[in-house]
Amino acid sequence: MDGRANKWEFIRFDQRDMSVREEEIVTEFPLTVVLNGEEFATIVCSPTDIHELLIGFLASEGIIRFYKEISAIKIDEERGFAYIEMDKPLHSLQHNHSKRFIGSCCGKSRQFYFQSDVKTAKTITSKLSISADQCFELMNQLQLQSQEFKRTGGVHNAAICTLNEILEICTDIGRHNALDKIYGHIMERSIPVADKVIVFSGRISSEVLLKISKIGVGILISKSAPTDLALELANDLGITVIGFARGHKMNVYTHPFRVIETGKTSEASK
Repeated sequence: MDGRANKWEFIRFDQRDMSVREEEIVTEFPLTVVLNGEEFATIVCSPTDIHELLIGFLASEGIIRFYKEISAIKIDEERGFAYIEMDKPLHSLQHNHSKRFIGSCCGKSRQFYFQSDVKTAKTITSKLSISADQCFELMNQLQLQSQEFKRTGGVHNAAICTLNEILEICTDIGRHNALDKIYGHIMERSIPVADKVIVFSGRISSEVLLKISKIGVGILISKSAPTDLALELANDLGITVIGFARGHKMNVYTHPFRVIETGKTSEASK
């Protein structure tokens, strides 16, 4: 499935003027995950990078720790099903998980599973540092490459980056899904993350922060706001959270030692 958006005709009211127009609307795609022959979850997502989404989703949920634990992935896009085979039996996972519907937005459709988070959340000890100008440039690159957002205004973007450039960018109607897609790319390609940064378009909630911790990246840059619980977790887990990165302004909320003055040399650039 290659459709990220569909054309839709609508009526535009502009004060007293009325006109018929057409614009692109993002696709919302329900994907049912069947794990070892049993229905496990339904994810509402954008129909792109589905393979990577599935890998990242399983890792985020604590189902897998390594990509090699997955024996096979078969995606039936026409019917909206993904069939995943794993080496370990499903009954060993059911005490922590039950079949559920995972919506494209945040909120109560996403459940907090403390037990699995404890197993997979990582404390970050990276000494990687980044300059303010590098933060601004990475956010600018994310904005420039966010073509689907420019067309529809209905998606979130996440990117794994070096200090100077974006390596991979993923788009989805759900901000959690966008991060899971990035996680899947990282796991499948064995990308080292100690010297990487994640740039993100969405609000930084506690769930987002936990995903960043599980991925193992120490610096998160977002154009949006954090929550207080996310910042408390970031303090505990050693993650530098940068929010409201827009234009040439940003707020560094936690572990500011990683953000250096522009003009100084970062550890990874030496």
